[in-house]
Order: sequence, then structure tokens, then C-alpha cells
Amino acid sequence: MKKIFLALAALLSLVSNAQEEKSLLWKISGNGLTQPSYLLGTIHITCDATLDEKVLKALDETNQLYLEIDMDDPELQVKTMQGMMMKDGKKISTMVSAEQYEALNMLFLENIGMSLKMLDNFKPSFVEMMLLPSMLDCPMQSIENELLKVTKEQNEDVYGLETIESQMEIFDAIPYEEQAENLAKLAEKGIESSKEMYKRMIAIYESKDLKAIAEFMKEEDNSMYEEHSDVLLDNRNKSWIADIEKAVKDNPTFFGVGAAHLPGENGVINLLRKQGYKVEAVQ
Repeated sequence: MKKIFLALAALLSLVSNAQEEKSLLWKISGNGLTQPSYLLGTIHITCDATLDEKVLKALDETNQLYLEIDMDDPELQVKTMQGMMMKDGKKISTMVSAEQYEALNMLFLENIGMSLKMLDNFKPSFVEMMLLPSMLDCPMQSIENELLKVTKEQNEDVYGLETIESQMEIFDAIPYEEQAENLAKLAEKGIESSKEMYKRMIAIYESKDLKAIAEFMKEEDNSMYEEHSDVLLDNRNKSWIADIEKAVKDNPTFFGVGAAHLPGENGVINLLRKQGYKVEAVQ
């Protein structure tokens, strides 16, 4: 159940030596800024999304919130549903064997009470994400939702670094057949295997070690993400920088994006440093 980590964010890329400090919260300053902004690496789905004191302090010191997408958009749900469908009338049932499809159908019936036949024309990566609640032995929580809640309490604005439409299109750039193959592997390995992997991922995230996160996502089972890191991470990171720069120059800003977007040569931290900003871990 690895594609979940990146749909909604993610965790790959090599970590440079300058980024080996164990922190998920980073302060952006210098380059003419009169007030700092902050960058937080998030995990989209977890068991405990409680924001620590450092994050709450950074939210108090900033005047607006940027997430990967504007989660306050009233049309978010409708746009998401529209973007989940495969193009050209393609179906999962034509991309896997009859045996694999039946195994997947049983997996969905047992875990979410829904037949896979109802989702046959959905992008396989999104179909797999629907199993996420079954991966957790706890009520599902979201760091983005917690950031959003605090921002609303402070009567501040929420923005997105990209549109929901562009985020949905990411999964058109990765071959549907490849996504379906990864979905079929989930049924072959069983739900318990995915549960254990997700527990490991949460533990690594909570260690705040970006290098460990990157190494986890380079394991054999995650090869699809490394092969498509340009689409999933690098290109998106580069496209965000102009908007990040404009935001921090206009207003002290808090940014919350998937932790995978922070490290590496093409990570947000390094790209901002290349633009002349001081980006330092908040310890």
C-alpha cells in the first residue's frame, strides 16, 4: 500500500549531507525577508496528527497557510471524484488476470464492504488508497486537517501550491497498467503485510529523519516511485518555488507538504537554498 504515501505525499529522493538534521519543521529566512516563514513535512494519514509546540508556535508567527492543494475549496470533493476516473474508458478488469481481479474483489469486500466492480474505471492508485483505513489499527487522522483547523481558528487564509486537477493528472502520467500491477500485488501479499509496512512508515516519519524516510522509499517494493520521481516529486517541487517565493515575500507563510518533497537535490529545501534563502531545521 505504498502509493498512498505519495497521493496525497510521499517520501523519496536522496538526502544531501546538509539536510541530515532530524527535523520535519524548517525555518525560511534571509534573501531580503523581514520575517521568517516555515516549512513542515507532513504525513497525510496517520494515527496521531497532534501538532507539537514548535509547529503551533510557527503557525502563530505566520499569517497564512499553503498546502499542496487548497483543502478549504468547497468544490474539492467534486473535483476529486472527477479526477479519479481513468481516461479513454479503461478498466482495471482488463489490466489484470481474472484470478487477480477476483482476489482484489474479495479484498475490497472483506475490508471496505464494496465490490471492486463499482470502481472498475477508477485509477488503480486511487482505488488502492481506499483501503487505507484498513491499514491502520486506529482512527484515521490527518496533519493537514489539523493545520487547517488551527488556521481557521486564527481567521487566516488557506491556499494551494497546485490545483486538485493538476494533482489528479499526476496519475495519468504513470501508466494505468503499472498502477494496476501494484494494486494486484497488494492482494497477493495480503492486507497484513501492508499493515506492517505502513506501521514502519509511520515510525520512520515520527523519527523526523528525512534520510531514513528516503531510504525506506528506495526499497524494492517501492521501485515505481523512484522510476517516476520526476512526475511525483521533482517536477512538482520545481513548479512550487515561484509561488513559495511570492508568498514569503508578501506575508509570513506556513507551508505544509508531504515529507517526501523536502529532501534531495530537487527537494524544496535545496531548491529554496539555491534561490538564496536560509532554510534551517527548527530543533
